[in-house]
Amino acid sequence: MAKTGGSGNIMLQAQRMQGQIKKLQDALEEMTYEGAAGGGLVRVVVDGRQRVNTIDITQEAINPDDLDELADLLIAALNMAITASQDHSQSEMKKITGGINLPGLF
Repeated sequence: MAKTGGSGNIMLQAQRMQGQIKKLQDALEEMTYEGAAGGGLVRVVVDGRQRVNTIDITQEAINPDDLDELADLLIAALNMAITASQDHSQSEMKKITGGINLPGLF
C-alpha cells in the first residue's frame, strides 16, 4: 500500500505559513498607524504591534481646569490608532491563514 504523503504536505504548508507569519510580524513592527482626536489637538502614533511610538499634544489641548478632557482625547486617539493597527494585522493574517483562527498570534 502506497502512502499518499498527506501528513507531509500538511507539515510543509504549516512551515510555510509559519514563515509567512514571521515575515508579517517583522513587517508590522515597521508600520505605523495614527489616531487623532479633538480636531488634531492630540495625535498618537503606534506601530503594527500596538506599541506607542509618539504622543503629540498641542498647547490648546491643555486646560489645567479640565484635565479629564485631555485624558478623553488621549484615550480616543490611542484607541483609534490601536484599532487601525489591529484591523490591518488581522486582515493580513487572514490572507496568510485563509481565515483560520490561530489563537495567540495577534
